[in-house]
Amino acid sequence: MHQPPLGRLGRIIQVCGPRVVLLPFLASALLAQSQPAGSTPPTATVAAAPTLKPMGSVLFIGNSFLFGSGSAVRFHRANTVTDLNGTGFGGVPALFKTFATQAGLDFTVSHETVSGSGLDLHLEKKADLIGRAWDRVVMVSQSLLNTAQPGNPDVLIRSAKQLAELLHSKNPAVDIRLVATWSRADHVYPAKGHWHGQPIEQMAKDVRAAHDRAAATTPFIRGVIPVGEAWNRAFQAGVADPNPYDGVAYGQVDLWAHDQWHASTYGYYLEALVIFGDLTGLDPRSLGKNERSAWELGLSPAQATALQQVAFDEVSAQKPNRKLEPFTAISLGKNG
Repeated sequence: MHQPPLGRLGRIIQVCGPRVVLLPFLASALLAQSQPAGSTPPTATVAAAPTLKPMGSVLFIGNSFLFGSGSAVRFHRANTVTDLNGTGFGGVPALFKTFATQAGLDFTVSHETVSGSGLDLHLEKKADLIGRAWDRVVMVSQSLLNTAQPGNPDVLIRSAKQLAELLHSKNPAVDIRLVATWSRADHVYPAKGHWHGQPIEQMAKDVRAAHDRAAATTPFIRGVIPVGEAWNRAFQAGVADPNPYDGVAYGQVDLWAHDQWHASTYGYYLEALVIFGDLTGLDPRSLGKNERSAWELGLSPAQATALQQVAFDEVSAQKPNRKLEPFTAISLGKNG
């Protein structure tokens, strides 16, 4: 009896036999035979990107305490923000951007940062670059207040007022805030330091007092963001070790970088959390243990949530009548 011609799969079985090792190959052959001519294989469904709430622009003005010198934060997610100086930094502005995106907020984030600078430098040399109509501006000045005279706030007070007036002239509704930074361990523990012999918390308190004076000179500065005091709170809560010169205690983080001056990844992460909570009015604890930047930068879930708690506590203590609103964090996905 004449046998009908064997199909592709039949010819494979006739030649090779029904061997177990060929099962994956046979399955592929069956699938290929079942596809109609000219058809295309099915594609995976791509989840729609979450809809974010437009929040306008925010400009960060400052120095290495913003662009993340001494840590992996320096180049973190640089593609998500605009570096007006073209140096390719991500820094704290990129951390803020990532926090905001997970909170469902779409900020257009830019920064203009120069290492070692006070606000006077930006006013004198960068006015044409930053003198635009921004919705929000966050400003960080020189960590010693004055490099030639540590602790002297006069330059800060004068330049903060003038810079605020410039920005207000471009947009009368601009929200301008100053950031009061942390105590520098290199100016507290070594004998050469300006704050030597005083408690580690004192320098941050002095820096905050200077920024309060600067903010009081003009109605155009809305307030002071308490980053240095959040560091003090982290020391007092046992989250961070207050003295990097005698080693870091087990279970605590070191907020300083290797130079005991700039921040470590932990320190910049805390800085960004405080700015996020203060600027948005949202509860940084809602970012949670799976917060994306913490995961990418190597913080453990416990470290991330401990720093989020410190930021919440400090911002809440500064403005007890303002309730930080919780939110449900958005997952950025594997490519977010």
